Order: sequence, then structure tokens, then C-alpha cells
Amino acid sequence: MRSLVGRIGRFDAIVLTSGLWFLSKFVRFAFPPLFERLGRVYGVSPAVLGGAFSGLLMVYAAMQFPSGLIADRVSSVAVIGGGTVLAAVGALALAVDSPLVVLVGAMLTIGAGTGPVKTVGIRVLSRTYPRQTGRALGVFDTFGTLGGAAAPAAVVLFANAPGVVGAGWRTTFLVAGIVGICVTVGFVARVPRRLPDFETDRDDTETTVPIREYGALFREWRFSVFVLVTTLFSFAYNATLAFLPLYFTREAGLTTTTASLLFSVLFAVSLVQLLTGEISDRTGALPLVALTVGLATAGLGAILLLSDAAGPLMLGGAVVCLGLGAHGYRPVRGAYLMSVIPTSVAGGSLGAVRTIQMVAGASSPALVGVVSETAGLRPAFWILTAALLVATGLSVLLWVFDSA
Repeated sequence: MRSLVGRIGRFDAIVLTSGLWFLSKFVRFAFPPLFERLGRVYGVSPAVLGGAFSGLLMVYAAMQFPSGLIADRVSSVAVIGGGTVLAAVGALALAVDSPLVVLVGAMLTIGAGTGPVKTVGIRVLSRTYPRQTGRALGVFDTFGTLGGAAAPAAVVLFANAPGVVGAGWRTTFLVAGIVGICVTVGFVARVPRRLPDFETDRDDTETTVPIREYGALFREWRFSVFVLVTTLFSFAYNATLAFLPLYFTREAGLTTTTASLLFSVLFAVSLVQLLTGEISDRTGALPLVALTVGLATAGLGAILLLSDAAGPLMLGGAVVCLGLGAHGYRPVRGAYLMSVIPTSVAGGSLGAVRTIQMVAGASSPALVGVVSETAGLRPAFWILTAALLVATGLSVLLWVFDSA
């Protein structure tokens, strides 16, 4: 019995860290489904709410490098724990009726608090499970995807129920805040004992890594090429997420309902992350990177080629292909980065890479919007497909040189 409990206890770090990532995605993506209701409650336009949500995302992006840097010098557990408590405070501030300034402040606080969870969480899991990093990150990313998918359903559930201390929809944030604090307490209490000694007993030399060391990695061509691969992928995928339903209705002639259904299929296949993470532990990351990015490229290209002639069923198959590649790529990307980044600069370097990815991902919907207005959606989507095709070619190049 003790042996069984011990084996189960090995997974407390992955469950608690992934639980915090679930809650981080949940509380961020609870806002978009509430825009219409928030507009009525506060008497503001969608532009104001969109600007506030963009602020949340920008603060989130800005936290990537500094949170990783602090984790390298202080403690990964302290950085994540402090961030999730901050996010919980932001969520609890929305649990009661309050003016617009509180809403905006709470959104920015949530962006800042959830910022460290992914970057530093990857560091924690890669050090806790060094031989099963791909598997651990597969679970981690799957939890995050489920958190984003659960948020709209929770908003609908609570919005149609009596409120606890405010309007019904505010219960979403009340529950998220309370659960967030509880999971954070468990994380801070349990995870440090799972980490290697260097996470808990640092000497002075380990806490004063020069800033220039974070830039040294980018002078290694393989690392820079891989960062370019991840940047091209983020650029293409974020814009695809933003405009795929509109593409289906305008270019493929589907109804809004059918387009929404096909869009949901893209997320339904996210469990593939568990499989690709596991495989990467056995075969290495670069072959899986090339395979998954190539699969995503094939899926998006098939959507474009089939738009005029195919029905929903064939387009759905192309969406499945896109989703398998896009979701399957995530844990493999993280596993590869943590295998090549030195431990002493892991948090800050990963934060720098994620900042580059997120800036590219944030800019691509705006570019596609401009191109769609001037040339149409299809040319804009061909640009995205070309970006994925280049990423696939670079991935194969890295794989070939790694095997040589």
C-alpha cells in the first residue's frame, strides 16, 4: 500500500502545476464570452472591452521574460505561487458588483498573475520529470487547452444561475479565485520537495547569472532556427484561430452553425498532446517537431484547396489534420527547448522565446485582417500556409543536421 501511495504521490507536481495552468487559461478565456453582457452592464462599446482584453494579453506577454529571469535567480515555486495568488486576487475582485475601473484593473492583474505559469511551469516539470519531460508537458498543455474550452461553458452555467455575492456571471470568478488559492497552497506545499536540490539550495554564483548569458543562446544557429520555427508557427496558428470560422462562411459557403462546429473540432483533438509528448521522450523531439508542423501545414493547405469543391465532411477531415499537428506540436516544442537550454538560464531564456512567439502571434490577426480587406481571406490564408511550410522545411533541416 505504501508503495502504491508513493507511486501516485510522484505525480502530485504534474497535477498541481497543470491544475494552475488550467485555472490560468480558464480565468483569461472567461472574458470573451462575457463581452456582450459586460457591454450592457457597464455601458461600454466592444472596442473598450476589446482594448481591456488586449491589455490583459499584453501584460501577460510582458511577464514572460522577467518571470523566467526571477525564477532562475530565486525560486520557480515562489514565482508561480506569487503569480497565481495575484491572479486569484484579480478574480475575486470581480466576484462582487464594482465599477468599470475595477473590471479593467482586475483584467490587468489577472494578465500579470497568470503570466509566469506557462514559462516557469515548463521549467518546473522538466526538472521534476527529466526522463518523462515530453509526457509531463503533454499533460500540462492538455490541461491548459481544457481550461480554455471549459471557460465558455462555465460562464453560461453561472450566468443562468443565482449569484452568490453578486450577479450570476460573477460566480465564475468567485469560484476561480477560491479554487486558485487552494491549488496554489497545495502547489507551494508539495512541489518543492519534488524538485532537485538546485531549485531549493542555490549558491551565490547560481543566483547572479549575467544578463548577457541569455543572449548567448541565440548566437547558436540551431537554437535561433528553432526559435524561428516556433515564431512562424505562432504567427500562422494564432491568425488561423482568429479567422477560421469567418473563412468557412465566406470562402467555403458554410452556415455559421457548421463553421462553428468545425471550429470546435480543432480543439476536440487536443488530447493528441498526451501521445506526442510521450513519443518525444522515446524518439527525440526534432522528428516529432517536423512531423507535427508538417501535419498542420498539410491540414491548413487542404482546407484552402478543398474550399470550393468539398463539403463539411472533407473540410472536417482537414481540420482534424490541422488540429492534430498544431496541438501535437506544443509539448514537443517545450521538451526540445528544455533539452537544449542550460539549467542556469532556463527560465529567462524560455521567457524570451515565448515573448517573441507571443508578439508574432499577437500581430498576425491584425495583418490577416488588413490583407483580407484588400485582397480577400483566401490570399491571407495562403500567407499563413506559406509560413507553416517554411517552418516545416526548417524543422526538417534541424532534424537532418541533428542526425548527421
